[in-house]
Amino acid sequence: MEFGTFILAAQRGYHQSSDQVIRNSIEQAQAAERAGWDVAWFAEHHFNNYSLVPSPLMMVSALSGVTKTIRLGTAVCVLPLYQPQRLLSEIGFADIVSNGRLELGVGSGYQQFEFSRFGVNVDEAPAVFSEYLDIIMKGLNQKIFEHQGTHISIPPTAISVRTVQKPTPPIWLAAGSARSMGRAYREGHNLFVTAFHGGLDQVQNLREMIEKAAETEGKKAGDAKISLLRCCYASDDQAEIDSYLDNARFQRRLSEALHQRRQQSEDGYMLQETPTQQDLSFETMQKNLPVGSVNRVIDRLLEEIEILKCDQIAVQTQLGDFDQKTMVKQIELWGEKIIPAVNKALGGSATLKVANG
Repeated sequence: MEFGTFILAAQRGYHQSSDQVIRNSIEQAQAAERAGWDVAWFAEHHFNNYSLVPSPLMMVSALSGVTKTIRLGTAVCVLPLYQPQRLLSEIGFADIVSNGRLELGVGSGYQQFEFSRFGVNVDEAPAVFSEYLDIIMKGLNQKIFEHQGTHISIPPTAISVRTVQKPTPPIWLAAGSARSMGRAYREGHNLFVTAFHGGLDQVQNLREMIEKAAETEGKKAGDAKISLLRCCYASDDQAEIDSYLDNARFQRRLSEALHQRRQQSEDGYMLQETPTQQDLSFETMQKNLPVGSVNRVIDRLLEEIEILKCDQIAVQTQLGDFDQKTMVKQIELWGEKIIPAVNKALGGSATLKVANG
């Protein structure tokens, strides 16, 4: 089982500077490498405090110089906000400077507030994403490519800065729908999925959706590598746990506001955190998630892995204004106790492969 840290780089208020948030994010990725985690993932968002990473490929390049072994991933590059031909060169650059450690996650995006400031229609995002992914795959696989499409036309073009990994870095699709999952299976990509703050029933629903999408494409669910994005925290200190859950709920509130096309801000930047009908109590969140004592987290992770049959758990570590020193210690705790215990219980990669088959 692989383990990744998912670094959103959120800013909960002006008591945190952007400099502090970014540097804390880098420190968490470095701590994850020292602790033996497999990958560090970086989000992409713009123009508000939900996330301060405007380019996950820039974060990959920055981490390339201060890490050596941990793989570095984009979760995700929002394709409709790019010129795909420029993005191809940046993908190649990031893979080169990281010595072939790039994991390339892509998605369509969903936040109207961001899209409108780029002059892009968010309602067209799925169609634009589909076409731009076609272009990305052409550019990665062909020395000279061209494209005549609905949203963009590109004459014969050669990308001079090409990836080290051949034929391409691992490609991950942020998959929240049957259509995106189906494309992943059809084209041999990996899946990046989330059950949000739901419990085992939501994990089961996610597995059923994955199986149906695979079957529709004549594939088996295990034909794609699956990463589950999850809020997880291990501690015997309830105050620590409540702080983590509070920051997780803060993140979800902002995400819902942006998804529902509400922009709650007095100064045009710092979004106001407001309760919603979708809010869960800390008690319910802790019950639903791998949160609690070390043994509770290990047991719940094993339950979720058995249901989803995933290949990777991506743990949300950088949340709001959660204390940085405490989170670095948490990352170290996972490397010391939780990751080895989960892998021991799974019996190694051979057992997992059979389970996924």
